[in-house]
Amino acid sequence: MERSSTALMPLPMGDLALSWRLARRDLRGGFGRFRIFLACLILGVAAITAVGNLSESVLGGLRADGQKLLGGDIDLRLMQRPAAPEQLSYLKAEAQGFSESITLRAMVRPAESRERRAMVELKAIDSAYPLVGQLETEPPAPGADLFALRDGIWGAIADPNLLTRLNLKLGDRIKLGDINLEIRSLIQIEPDRVASVFSLGPRLMVHLDALNASGLVQPGSQLRYHYKLTLPAGTNSKSWQQSLSDTFPKAGWRVRTPEEAAPGIKRFLERMTLFLSFTGLTVLLVGGLGITGAVRSYLDTKTETIATFKCLGAPGRLVFNIYMMQILVIGSIGIAAGLLLGGGAPVVLLEMVGSQLPVRPVIGVFAIPTAIAAVFGFLATVTFALWPLGRARDVSAAQLFRFSLDTRSRRPRKVYMLAMTVGIFLLALCTYATSSDRYFSLWFIAGVLLTLLFLRFGAYLVMQAARKWKPKSNALWRLVQTNLHRPGTPTPNIVVSLGLGLSVLVAIGLIEGNLSRQISERLPEQAPAFFFLDIQPDQVTAFDKAVTSVEGTGDYKRVPSLRGRIVAINGTPVEEANVAPESQWAIRGDRALTYAALKEDVASDVTEGEWWPATYSGPPLISLDAGLARGFKVGLGVSLTLNVLGREITARITSLREIDWRSLQFDFAIVFAPGVLEGAPHSHIAAIEST
Repeated sequence: MERSSTALMPLPMGDLALSWRLARRDLRGGFGRFRIFLACLILGVAAITAVGNLSESVLGGLRADGQKLLGGDIDLRLMQRPAAPEQLSYLKAEAQGFSESITLRAMVRPAESRERRAMVELKAIDSAYPLVGQLETEPPAPGADLFALRDGIWGAIADPNLLTRLNLKLGDRIKLGDINLEIRSLIQIEPDRVASVFSLGPRLMVHLDALNASGLVQPGSQLRYHYKLTLPAGTNSKSWQQSLSDTFPKAGWRVRTPEEAAPGIKRFLERMTLFLSFTGLTVLLVGGLGITGAVRSYLDTKTETIATFKCLGAPGRLVFNIYMMQILVIGSIGIAAGLLLGGGAPVVLLEMVGSQLPVRPVIGVFAIPTAIAAVFGFLATVTFALWPLGRARDVSAAQLFRFSLDTRSRRPRKVYMLAMTVGIFLLALCTYATSSDRYFSLWFIAGVLLTLLFLRFGAYLVMQAARKWKPKSNALWRLVQTNLHRPGTPTPNIVVSLGLGLSVLVAIGLIEGNLSRQISERLPEQAPAFFFLDIQPDQVTAFDKAVTSVEGTGDYKRVPSLRGRIVAINGTPVEEANVAPESQWAIRGDRALTYAALKEDVASDVTEGEWWPATYSGPPLISLDAGLARGFKVGLGVSLTLNVLGREITARITSLREIDWRSLQFDFAIVFAPGVLEGAPHSHIAAIEST
């Protein structure tokens, strides 16, 4: 004993080599005592790693195939009108490759039958399509053969689902507008389809000349004109885009580059990643509480060993270093296992289902999301282990001769509490820095902290209630009551751990329940049974008569509709305007517009301002959705500038309306006063309720 004391006493407190030697010897007993510790850490790190790598794989696919997904280096889109001749001349002169296409929604039916009809996503292409990638069909055939006019019949290729819906086969004919089409092949791969992932029907593709012959191209028709370009090698797409904007500042087209090939998929993926990342962080947080409990339980078994070290003259810092090194070794093993599991799971998953995704993912393990998960795992390990390690440091030599619960209930020294605070701050900082939505991350951090404080306060109330509860007859209940509030009781950790775990389960259940309720319970009792699109002005009278003559028709509403794009808010270009995230959708592309003379012509109620007189004739006025007004940070009297069919119209906001989009009634975020849009080419849409 004397020799050991002599060996220990002269050593400096910072001798890490001695700490490591003693820690390594103590670990020879195996890792079985750290099963809970490892399980908590592996699960949390694996969740964060898997989400990050899965997201990066799909985003990498979007970046790698951006040109193919877009169909070129540049995609220009115009609504309801083609590009002007001088614009087309400029584009063809600037581009190495040029292709024009038109998309719209149309109705088709078998040529020999009127019993079955189907809505299709119609795409009319020219002979240059596709500029990038390959249009694959079954059976394969050159485009000239697929779409050519033969014996007065145009060719078409279709999504296999269209043939199933109409009970057709290859070679059958369908009616599109004024012409018949022969289905000559089935679409297997449409290279740029993912760029417009939203659809209301199967794809049908024809030649531009066939569309022009169909009679569907009319003033006001809901047509989307796409002009795809490939640029000469070495051309910077952003610089070219700026030059185009300078040449045609009021063209009103939407310009996209390969980096924006599939914005809908990218936004969905970013939101999914955000949600799943926070779920993974929550799992790691719950696991962190498990780490605290596991470390404390392990150190409780080492009380006599620590007391023996103290009797031999070991300073508290040496004790802390020994067990911190053990925790770091076990933590490193857990983090490595979590990284391996989380990095491998997306690879296996994408190998199985990657072919079914709308984009081809880049399968692999990525450094940045893996490093982020490792940092979170390391910070969680150290932060949640500091409290029990700090208390173990102060185990006294007297513990070797008598057992005391005092050290289990005592707080660690201030330096360790400060280190824990720094660790929590770093976890919060990393959460904020790595989140794609900083605003949401702040709410997440605040919610976690408030939840922990609330649960800890709840544990305090339980202990206080147990302290005041005095069971008289039953010895078992007296033992329960005493253990709930005794020194060193696990009550706080149990309440916080169970409460946080249940909070996660309840939150997931509430989210799922609320989404289901939004769909199934909050829909109006009298929702429209049918919607009709693209009713031409010369069809309005006949359509109204046809609807009112059908038995069982309930409320019927028809409104004019056309498209326009917001280009400036109170004189500030939308690219420079400060628009809230929840209102960004309104400035991303063209929006549906209408005009109305009477307040009764719109479904929503005016909450601020006044509706214009029915006979109004004057400068352009609009009524705006109140939610958009809040997102745009504007109010009454402020102006919006919209590009409608190539013409910029600046209108003043005179009223705000609260729109309940769940009502399924026709409503528009922007409603114009009379005298502005009536002369523009437009169509009508209608909704009919059944009785």
